[in-house]
Amino acid sequence: MTSKDSNPGKLTIKSKIWIEDENGKVVFGTGRLRILELVDRYGSIHAAAKELKMSYRAVWGKIKATEDRLGQTLVRRKPDGARRGGSELTPVAGTIMEGYRHLQTLVEKEADYVFQDTFSSGLNRETTSQTATK
Repeated sequence: MTSKDSNPGKLTIKSKIWIEDENGKVVFGTGRLRILELVDRYGSIHAAAKELKMSYRAVWGKIKATEDRLGQTLVRRKPDGARRGGSELTPVAGTIMEGYRHLQTLVEKEADYVFQDTFSSGLNRETTSQTATK
């Protein structure tokens, strides 16, 4: 065992969640949240795509896929959009974004709690036990 192995430093847990439909197709996750946040900020799918370094078609495709899987409209043209372009989020999009953020926070907190309770205490006890027997 190397000295690096005997003292791993502070350990952390990482988690990623997303929502799928019954066919295993992504409905919503961090990437879709980011897309909607940027459409909301810029009022434009094109500007959101540019910020994400994605094509307009790819961003629109993800929005459309989520809308189809939910059966809800998330992004619509601004009322004056026919002349000047522009998009806005629907109230449903806001509700989904808020719900996803809340879910993500709960999952992260619970994962942190379980990790600390299960791994950190166990690793510290094991380290203490190993040190005591040497």
